[in-house]
Amino acid sequence: MLAGMPTSLSLPPHVGVGLKPQHYAEALEEVSASIHPRGQPPAWFEVHPQNYFGAGGPPHRWLSAFAEIAPLSFHSVGLSLGSAEGVNQDELSQLSALCERYAPAMVSDHLSWSGSASNRYPDLLPVPYTAEALDHFAAQVGLVQERLGRTILVENPSRYLAFVGDTMSEADFLHDLCRRTGCGLLLDINNIEVSATNLGLDAAAMVDAFDPALVGEVHLAGHAREDHEHGPLLIDDHGSKVSPVTWHLFERFLLRSGPVPVLIEWDTNVPDFPDLLAEAQLADAVMKRVARLRQSLRSYPHAVA
Repeated sequence: MLAGMPTSLSLPPHVGVGLKPQHYAEALEEVSASIHPRGQPPAWFEVHPQNYFGAGGPPHRWLSAFAEIAPLSFHSVGLSLGSAEGVNQDELSQLSALCERYAPAMVSDHLSWSGSASNRYPDLLPVPYTAEALDHFAAQVGLVQERLGRTILVENPSRYLAFVGDTMSEADFLHDLCRRTGCGLLLDINNIEVSATNLGLDAAAMVDAFDPALVGEVHLAGHAREDHEHGPLLIDDHGSKVSPVTWHLFERFLLRSGPVPVLIEWDTNVPDFPDLLAEAQLADAVMKRVARLRQSLRSYPHAVA
């Protein structure tokens, strides 16, 4: 990271939700009316900036209204940071313009690639965990941060296969990326459950391996499950409630991290807004319960949790 590079603004350490067009009117009325006490969800909103790359129209009128009353997080899905040809420059130009227009509190993308020299793929494909891949990925993150004039967060992936030639763990790869570029981490807890189940890894050990000081945002989501002869396959579809395992891993991480910005991510089979808020309320309750436990442990350091 270049000297003097400003860090991202901070999201509040409370629960946010993804902003969906079918929820615009209800969400705006709910937040504007201050129905929830301060600190109750939704405290902020996440959007996929690619949905707002058009010059104007109703999407921008709605987004402008939300930007006036709540912090925004731009969670990009199109930079393709891991592509061999480098970051998608058209996507970066449009993302930069959108950031100038709305000044989001956070910008993030994924540890993945989504295109080649001649093709674009509607998926977030994994990168190998090697020194060569790290060199390339760090260079691309540096280019993005230079263009945006801010640091970004990079999200850990959901994986279905591992590369034979991997030479480092996921946490080590991402930690090194942060040290080299100054970026932060978006820790998706559901992705850890998905990857650990599919690859036969220890999900708790994976969560414990991440440094909370580098995590600027946490995602919680649901997944689909297929049972096969060789074992279960989890598919990261963001189409259901958060699983019991992911809730447990979230609590485990919070015990080390303390309060963090947390998103309920629900992108397919999107429920009615009250149902989305109910899931956010569960996340808020977990955060408050863990905060009380952390306080108790500070007051009685020899107590057994």
